[in-house]
Amino acid sequence: MMEKAAMRRMHTGRSLWRLNLGMALFWLVALGVMYIAMERYLQLSEAVVLSNGSLQLQRQRDGHFYADGSINGQPVRFMVDTGASSIAVTDALAQRAGLEGGQMVEFQTANGPRMGRLVRAQNIQVGPLQVRNLTVGTGYTGRTAQDALLGQNFLRQFQVSIQGDVLELRPLQK
Repeated sequence: MMEKAAMRRMHTGRSLWRLNLGMALFWLVALGVMYIAMERYLQLSEAVVLSNGSLQLQRQRDGHFYADGSINGQPVRFMVDTGASSIAVTDALAQRAGLEGGQMVEFQTANGPRMGRLVRAQNIQVGPLQVRNLTVGTGYTGRTAQDALLGQNFLRQFQVSIQGDVLELRPLQK
């Protein structure tokens, strides 16, 4: 009789262990699938370069337009900000791009006043569009060190139009 009870307990223990292992594996797989699905869902769509040299950007899920570019050859993820008077970069990006010196200023931002510097960048590029010798403000706090705002001092060099969820930057006809 003792042996049967001990065998039953041992069998029950193994069954519970297998059940717990199965549940843990199920949740690991489920979380992995959800993570991959969210990564794909949140992935930003790429900019499109048209044959006339224009750049088209899709509005993202957060309502903003983003474009990859560079400042003095350093990679940047620009967020188009039509309300910003100039390009704004993080201090880390400014350092990597060689944006040194400049004049200390207090910027008036949507989040209140912020100290930074006004410096000159030799080259700003967004897709095929390029502008030289523009003023850049430092002290921006993006989500990452590569984040920057693409302000009016760059945008006014191009014809900007928004049709629905597409922003287009076209070179000005000279």
